[in-house]
Amino acid sequence: MDRIAITGGARLNGEIPISGAKNSAIKLMAASLLTEEPLRLTNMPRLADTRFMGKLLQRLGAEVIESDGDDGPETLLTTREIVSAIAPYDLVRQMRASFNVLGPLLAREGHAKVSLPGGCTIGARPVDLHLQALEALGAQIDLNEGYVYAQAPRGLKGGRIDFPINSVGATEHAMLAAVLARGDTEITNAAREPEMVDLADCLNAMGAKVAGAGTSIIQIQGVARLHGATHAVMPDRIETGTYAVAAAMAGGEVRLTRTRCDFIQALLDKMAEAGVEVTPHNDGLTVKRNGARLKAVEVDTAPYPGFATDLQAQFMALMTLAEGESVIRETIFENRFMHAPELSRLGADITISGGEARVRGVASLNAAQVMATDLRASVSLVIAGLAAEGETVVNRVYHLDRGFERLEEKLSACGAQIRRIKGGGGEDE
Repeated sequence: MDRIAITGGARLNGEIPISGAKNSAIKLMAASLLTEEPLRLTNMPRLADTRFMGKLLQRLGAEVIESDGDDGPETLLTTREIVSAIAPYDLVRQMRASFNVLGPLLAREGHAKVSLPGGCTIGARPVDLHLQALEALGAQIDLNEGYVYAQAPRGLKGGRIDFPINSVGATEHAMLAAVLARGDTEITNAAREPEMVDLADCLNAMGAKVAGAGTSIIQIQGVARLHGATHAVMPDRIETGTYAVAAAMAGGEVRLTRTRCDFIQALLDKMAEAGVEVTPHNDGLTVKRNGARLKAVEVDTAPYPGFATDLQAQFMALMTLAEGESVIRETIFENRFMHAPELSRLGADITISGGEARVRGVASLNAAQVMATDLRASVSLVIAGLAAEGETVVNRVYHLDRGFERLEEKLSACGAQIRRIKGGGGEDE
């Protein structure tokens, strides 16, 4: 199992291009099931998760062709016919977002059998809201032996979907199903993340009629069929925030390109409060820290446009070296402080109580063997390793490969001393 070794102390200077958004790309790939015509996705990230999704779509009948186009990596998906409406456990378990094929299969075929998902161990994250949304569109849902059996033999019909809590995955799932439903659908308390807008833009390019994406009320006028389209995947806001924090942790000056500041404004505000210099520009931002000690700040995760839960672990790593005591409250997922004990192995002073973490800044971190527990936690350990004295080795980096494209290459280009150790031992083996 691969590991990553980081020798801390090197300042970062240079430019990092941001890849297409993983969280958006996976749902856009699922949209290809809604039409028999080709869907071309440009600015595609090449990640373990997108490969998993490609394998699942191929099992269902899609042709998936990856290539390098004029605008970088792209994927052409063509599902002329659904050869199977069954998404098996062996594929869905590898990535919970693949559960979102249920809605498109149901909308196009009138029936589907999809395994309940697996994925990161950062809380229960049940699919109840997904199923309730499909039931609001007229689907008949049965659960049996770990599978969801869904039927709508006469097709889905428009309806009102009132989410009791804000859910990104359920909002996306409802959109994917409702675009082919007869009549009008209204989704209230919808998630407002930029990924909602990206999915809506792609669906509209395919002939759907979606309005209000990015607000708490989304209205969809169902259409009889969708056609092919070309769509550019939005920049990855979590990757943007991660490298911004990495630059602040290591010190130096890094320019992040092919991205947007407004996607991570809540993070940038907290970084500025901590003493990091952030300068926006036309195609991204520049992060600069001259070596002055960071200041402790208080952070509460929240749905967009609040502070993203997917950046909480990275920011905690940054606060381990801040002067004073930082308070970080996780309000989205339970069990999402599993990186704290691993940061403590590097010398961090962190106390966890329920959904609150108190981080008392230390003068320096010291290298150690650490273990990744999930995708975002793993990159927080890399960030801490950039500043730790000595060589930090991060085990279980398959989590990293799910969501960060060419991480070692991008950091190395800016001067980081980082390398991948292929296979071999490690604490997790």
